[in-house]
Amino acid sequence: MKRNILKRTICGLLCTLLLTLSFSFSALASVRSSVMTPISVKLDGKDVFNYHSENKAVLKDSVTYVPLRSFCDLMGGEVKWEEKTRTARVTALSIDLSASEGAQYIIVNDRALYCPGGIFITDGALYVPVRVLAKAFGLEVEWRADENIGYVELTSGGARLEHASDVYDAEVLYWLSRIISAESRGENLIGQIAVGNVVLNRTRSESFPDTVYDVIFDRKFGVQFTPSANGTIYEKPAEISVIAAKICLEGYTISDKILYFLNEAISTNMWVTNNRTYIMTLGNHAFYS
Repeated sequence: MKRNILKRTICGLLCTLLLTLSFSFSALASVRSSVMTPISVKLDGKDVFNYHSENKAVLKDSVTYVPLRSFCDLMGGEVKWEEKTRTARVTALSIDLSASEGAQYIIVNDRALYCPGGIFITDGALYVPVRVLAKAFGLEVEWRADENIGYVELTSGGARLEHASDVYDAEVLYWLSRIISAESRGENLIGQIAVGNVVLNRTRSESFPDTVYDVIFDRKFGVQFTPSANGTIYEKPAEISVIAAKICLEGYTISDKILYFLNEAISTNMWVTNNRTYIMTLGNHAFYS
């Protein structure tokens, strides 16, 4: 059993390393290798970003990015840059948006929208995934391609993103952010999202209660989450854990199969490792279905 755990630990470390590297490669180098693929972005049939114009659209890891300031100019938004925090803040009709260099999310109307490849600066412009911006501004997105070039077609007319207070259930966000923080404080964003996924996956499983609160405090087969027993569940959550909870509530899922996790280095109960199917390791946590 120890040999299996060691094997999973090594595999987990390699998995975590690969994930970390995918987010921490030089943004400039990554963009340089991506922009060689022609890409065009059209808004209501008009070509607004392309590879040849000053407002370049770039393809990075199969995701189309556009410069935030130029995009917001089209949408009628005012952009202010905060050098100290490397953050762009946008105000537009019904939109309050912030995006920081190196972050894996943007905040829109107090909601957190995940950006898997991160946000980066190149040629003096802050680049954000066009699909995320389209969601914020109520644009439909369609990808098209011919033999020579790929197109992102944006169509206006939809409603801009609702405020968090109108979308998130306050009680669900309260408990989900606290269990994420208590269980995974110190883990990176991906690891914290995965913990949130476990809780939400359980609410959809017939084997567990159907609310976040009841999943966290479930005692049917003993204590399921240690923080619910030792009281750390009641501590104020870390800011990044609140972000992770919001990303989970937006529907982002690393895996819809994971139902269990544990830190094998300190766990005293190996029921999960002996009875459940191993899926992956992120940081200090091994995840099982």
